Amino acid sequence: MPFDAANLFPILPEIAILVTASVVLVLDLYLKEQDKDINHTLTLIGLLVAIGLTGAVGGGETRIVFDGNVVRDGLTDLLRGAILVVSLLAFVYSRPWLKDRGLFVGEFYVLGLFAILGMLIMVSANSFLTIYLGLELQALCLYALVAFDRDSKKGAEAAMKYFVLGALGSGMLLYGVSMIYGATGSIEFGPVAQAVAEQGMDNKVLVFGVVFLVIGVGFKFGAVPFHMWVPDIYEGAPTPAVLLLGSAPKIAAFALAIRMLVDGLEAIQPDWQGMLLILAVLSMGLGNLVAIAQTNIKRMLAYSTISHVGFIFLGLLAGSAQGYASAMFYAIVYAVMSTGAFGILLILSRKGFDAENLDDLKGLNDRDSWYAAMMALVMFSMAGVPPTVGFMAKLLVLESVVRIDLVWLALVAVAFSIIGAFYYLRVVKVIYFDKPNPDMPVLTTSGGVRFAMSLNGLSLLVLGLFPAALLSWCQSVFV
Repeated sequence: MPFDAANLFPILPEIAILVTASVVLVLDLYLKEQDKDINHTLTLIGLLVAIGLTGAVGGGETRIVFDGNVVRDGLTDLLRGAILVVSLLAFVYSRPWLKDRGLFVGEFYVLGLFAILGMLIMVSANSFLTIYLGLELQALCLYALVAFDRDSKKGAEAAMKYFVLGALGSGMLLYGVSMIYGATGSIEFGPVAQAVAEQGMDNKVLVFGVVFLVIGVGFKFGAVPFHMWVPDIYEGAPTPAVLLLGSAPKIAAFALAIRMLVDGLEAIQPDWQGMLLILAVLSMGLGNLVAIAQTNIKRMLAYSTISHVGFIFLGLLAGSAQGYASAMFYAIVYAVMSTGAFGILLILSRKGFDAENLDDLKGLNDRDSWYAAMMALVMFSMAGVPPTVGFMAKLLVLESVVRIDLVWLALVAVAFSIIGAFYYLRVVKVIYFDKPNPDMPVLTTSGGVRFAMSLNGLSLLVLGLFPAALLSWCQSVFV
């Protein structure tokens, strides 16, 4: 294929992130210890440029470039922007924590940027090969970030578990892709969708391919019974790594599911719907029930993540434009909520002290009433309490399930949501009604961190009161 500069226009945000990561990598070699702030500033500038370019190249007709392997459409524009905004917040929150522990080095920013690049590639992929390359780039960087604190034994153990189970999930996914390629003769989603529509489920190779593909998607989301890596990684990894790991990758995983299952295999939607239904019920059940028993808040948020994945799957299995739009809305909202929750934990942590347990949040209202309000907003939103956006996200997903006459499934989801509300409201109770420990460190944060957290927390309230703009954008993608 001859080189065409016009092909580069739709991927300008990816190029911006790649250039930023490369500049930080090289520049870090020449920076003295006291000049490491330049890495942080460059990273934020690179992300802001990428967000601007996303707006510049977005809109208009769908464009397919690089010989059918990359696509820029409405889905790409929205998810790309969401990943970049969430990642920007994550880097802002992480800086004080890294500085306190002597981990304020260029490698963190380089690995984070390359992980973000992998997510952007997944979002704009138009073939199984491209999406797998993006997935592996993201995964390899996240493995390294989990083990980033070399003095932490828990971090090393978590990274090893993540690497082994992540490799297993990737292997399952790749095995499924190879079978689908064998059954259809193509790795591009368009030709695959055409071949699948003609063959249906008569081709046994295709059947096995779809099963392994759904297992791979389940692994990458952390859905039950492929969830075993999630709690250990959330607990053992450094909190900035968990913040990056637990937010934007969920949006990328949603893109993975949409591109593979909807763009490639929508003709056999009734067949993979049943598998997602089982994963959704198990994830909502186990996630909410086990989270109640947790006293480590990072572990609690890990099981909470598993339950939220169940809700995202409800939208996907609905098999309608409304269902896909509600699942997309939920994935974006969850990433913002997760960023806020782990951001507060980073703000509360100090040198020699990590806020990891429920007791560490005691009396937060007496120590800093504004951060207490932001954490309460995040918890209310995760529990689905109106008027926060979490309520709207749950309502939209439940409506899409009811519309395909799976009322029993919606009732199951509501029951598990009520159970889940207990452990979220317990956090609010600890913040407002318990007395703070006298030996807690004094809270001091920069204006930038406080502004970012205010933006993060208040966005959950504003989006809950005025969800129309984001929702209509999500719906326009699947019209």
